[in-house]
Amino acid sequence: MDGSIALWMFGAVFIVLLIGYPVAISLAGTALAFAFIGESLGTFDSAFLEAVPNRLFGIIENKTLIAVPLFVFMGVMLEKSKVAEDLLENMSQLFGSRPGGLGFSVILVGMLMAASTGIVGATVVTMGLLSLPTMLKRNYDPALACGTICASGTLGQIIPPSIVLVLLGDVISSAYQQAQLDMGIFAPETISVGDLFAGALIPGILLVALYIIYLAGVALFKPSACPALPVSSSDKPSFAALAAGLFPPLILIIAVLGSIIGGVATPTEAASVGAVGASFLAYLKKQFSIQQLRDVAQSTTQVTGMVFFILIGASLFSLVFRGFGGDELIEELLSDLPGGVFGAMVVVMLVMFLLGFVLDFIEITFVVVPIVAPILLAMGIDPVWLGIMIALNLQTSFLTPPFGFALFYLRGVAPASIKTTQIYKGVLPFILIQLFLLAILAKWPILSTWLPQLIYQN
Repeated sequence: MDGSIALWMFGAVFIVLLIGYPVAISLAGTALAFAFIGESLGTFDSAFLEAVPNRLFGIIENKTLIAVPLFVFMGVMLEKSKVAEDLLENMSQLFGSRPGGLGFSVILVGMLMAASTGIVGATVVTMGLLSLPTMLKRNYDPALACGTICASGTLGQIIPPSIVLVLLGDVISSAYQQAQLDMGIFAPETISVGDLFAGALIPGILLVALYIIYLAGVALFKPSACPALPVSSSDKPSFAALAAGLFPPLILIIAVLGSIIGGVATPTEAASVGAVGASFLAYLKKQFSIQQLRDVAQSTTQVTGMVFFILIGASLFSLVFRGFGGDELIEELLSDLPGGVFGAMVVVMLVMFLLGFVLDFIEITFVVVPIVAPILLAMGIDPVWLGIMIALNLQTSFLTPPFGFALFYLRGVAPASIKTTQIYKGVLPFILIQLFLLAILAKWPILSTWLPQLIYQN
């Protein structure tokens, strides 16, 4: 009976969300309503709610989560300082004289912006505003242009330092410790955000390489879809101009990511270096002012407030869910699936993929992952591999029509001449590429686990 109430609670949350209420309020409000009903029916012990203050203090005192506002600040500052604009202009002049060159530029700049901002929406909107008009003007196939921009924008899900990986790292670390305690291991091993960053490097680079190979294939077999730009020798950027646009953000990314992976700094310390470094880059580009700082701080506060508000609501929801025995029901359901660990993993990935149509990665990370991750990890799944698979899965979900978030972001900034069906058509090859990469990682988990083991265990 209790377990079925937990599932009804999940269904109620989706109904409330579809009505249009904010996510954090929907999670917390639904949980409290079901807790009150359950206590009235004698199926819920109100003692579970006594753990709420400790949960809230745990969120506030979590040093890893302090990295979130700092990484957001870094990303917003780089976005507003026209780093992407300078990069795209120089890259376009460098590669544009080749068929598909502008598409290569968009992918490479999207990769650098993903590593700089880690925010999918910001990258898709920025790349859409900067590159889509140019690609259309240069007679690129509209579907190919839209697909390239959406795909490059979602690289922020998997390429570190990604906010998705920061949040996933914290949640999976807690789930991993809980799984080991449930198994009777009272000196549990831990994983860190640095482990996930290191684990995401090879899959992230592979994904970018597969994107470029696809664009090269289109340029080879259908050059009319991505024609070369008529660039004269005077238009080609000098080495100094290219270095001025490329090296500063690249050095900043290496400093932030390298310090985390190398164990020199914690994610929070590295994020603070990134925030200061992004401000310094804006100053060098004469894009730094009090008004600029005020705008960046305001955007950072809004995003950070949303993240932590959702985290508090999700924490309350998961507490009540466990109070109804929902975690035991989910464990029973996953354990009874045919195919054992493989079957359980496939079902969880499919459910998360579908949830990605209606929930953002923050809600899925804070609500779904804490419920299913301890069960999967207790089955012997590697925590780093699980985190990378979840991140790639959600990235694919955010690209998939008709509800992918990246498609909505681009639709919001694309000209009226672009049809929604063209956006859908353009992302399909990139979705297949990401599914191919997921299959490769499922077959060879070592692609995501080798580098963390090399760095942190040797």
